[in-house]
Amino acid sequence: MVRLLEKRQRTGSVLTVFAIATFSLHILVLLFFIFQGINIRQLSLRKPPNFVQLIDGKTVANIDDLEREPEAIRRFTSKTMISMFSWSGTLPAQTIEEVANPKADLGIPIRTLQGGSQKITTSTWIASFGLSEDFRKGFLSTVAEMTPPEVFSENPTLVMTSQLVIKRIYPPKKIAPGKWRVGMVADLIQKKRIGDTKLITPFNKDLLVRATDYFANPQADNSTILQKAIYSARADKLEIYEIRSLCLLDNYNNLNEESLKQCANRGSNFIR
Repeated sequence: MVRLLEKRQRTGSVLTVFAIATFSLHILVLLFFIFQGINIRQLSLRKPPNFVQLIDGKTVANIDDLEREPEAIRRFTSKTMISMFSWSGTLPAQTIEEVANPKADLGIPIRTLQGGSQKITTSTWIASFGLSEDFRKGFLSTVAEMTPPEVFSENPTLVMTSQLVIKRIYPPKKIAPGKWRVGMVADLIQKKRIGDTKLITPFNKDLLVRATDYFANPQADNSTILQKAIYSARADKLEIYEIRSLCLLDNYNNLNEESLKQCANRGSNFIR
C-alpha cells in the first residue's frame, strides 16, 4: 500500500512539472509572437529611405528628410506648372499611332467655386497631384473656371489651346525647415488651333513648396497608365501648398513669413 501511494505521488509530481513546463513554454511562445508583431508593425510604419533626384539624374539616399536640392525644386515647380496649364485638347500619345492620330481629351468635370461644373484637362488633373491635398481641391476649382470650353470642342476651327511659357524661375529661398518660396515669371498663351489670334496673360506667381513623404506604387506592374502618371507626380517628394501673385517688393531678399503676408496685403491675388 505504501509503495502504491509513493508511486502515485511520483506520477503526480511528474505530471505537475510537465504541465508547468508546457504552460511556461506557451507563455514564451505567446510573448515571442507579440514581440514579432510589434516589430512588423514598426516596419510597416517606418518611412522609406529618402531618395532625392539630383541635377544629373542620380539619387542620394539617407539625407535629411527635409532637405532637397535647389535644382530639383526648380525642376519640380516648372514641370508641375507647365503640365497644369498646357492644354491641347488631346491626350498624351502612348503609342506611335497616337502620335499621328492623338486621342481627344474628354476632360474631367470639376465643381467650381460658384457651384457649377466645368471641365479641366486630364493633364491638369494628373499634375494636380503635385499639390498638397488641402490646397488641391480649391485650386482645381479655380483652374476649371479658367479653362475655356473650346479646349474640348470637336470643331477644329473652334479648338483653343494653351501653353505656359516660363521666362524665369527664381532660385528657391528657404522660409522654414523643409519649406521654400519659388518665384516664377511666365506667360499663359492661349490661341485657337487654326489662326494666329493669341491671348497672352502674364502669369507671375510665388509658389510655396514643401518637402513631403512618398510611397511607391505597391502594384506597379499591374497599374494603368493613369495610375503610373499619378504616382510619378509625387515621386519628387515635394508638393506645392500655396500659390500667390509674385511679390517683388522686397527684391526676394526678405524671406520670412511676415514679409509674405505684407505682400498679400498689398493687393496680391491668391489662388487657394
